[in-house]
Amino acid sequence: MKSAIARVTESVLQADRLHFGWPGRPLFQGLSFRIPPGLSLVRGEDGCGKSSLIGLMAGNLVPRSGTLSIHGRRLDDQHDAYRQQVFWIDPQTETHDDISAAGYLERLSQLHPRFNAEILDDLVEGFALEPHLGKPMYMLSTGSKRKVWLSAAFAAGTPLTLIDQPFAALDAPSIRFLTELLQDAANHPSRAWVIADHEAPTGIMLASVIDL
Repeated sequence: MKSAIARVTESVLQADRLHFGWPGRPLFQGLSFRIPPGLSLVRGEDGCGKSSLIGLMAGNLVPRSGTLSIHGRRLDDQHDAYRQQVFWIDPQTETHDDISAAGYLERLSQLHPRFNAEILDDLVEGFALEPHLGKPMYMLSTGSKRKVWLSAAFAAGTPLTLIDQPFAALDAPSIRFLTELLQDAANHPSRAWVIADHEAPTGIMLASVIDL
């Protein structure tokens, strides 16, 4: 890790002395950082470990050592309680391919107690998803799937939301709409969003940056 820059404020997520890597390819050795409320960025080139770090924060990957905690709930001690504080989905997943987009979003509302059905309607409209809600996920284009995942991310209401390469495969109107959503996220006083990408989104204030 080259640098980590953060505002001085109460953290949503704390990572302490993380060690992680793949066989023959260590990625993180003693990595520590804090994620405050607002919008944070994990930045780096392909292969530097951006997606792996997002997976660690999500609790989907397990570090060899070190701790992760969200508002005092440690992943290693309170796994389920930690995971309930996070929204993350692998954008390449095929797990939900057999259900409709609407079915996936309805299922999500049962998993996250702070799920905001009212804002979901605005998200569906903003991403122009209405014609696709009844289709099974496997029938959707890569871009439409991304829009479903993004709608879920912003409606879930979790303290921590993780999005890998948020602008990938989106059309221009959806990029503009997502930029507006991220601008709102950047100003949130208590929730944190973390995006992983090659560069910072233009014109959005970042709460912290982790350069890999």
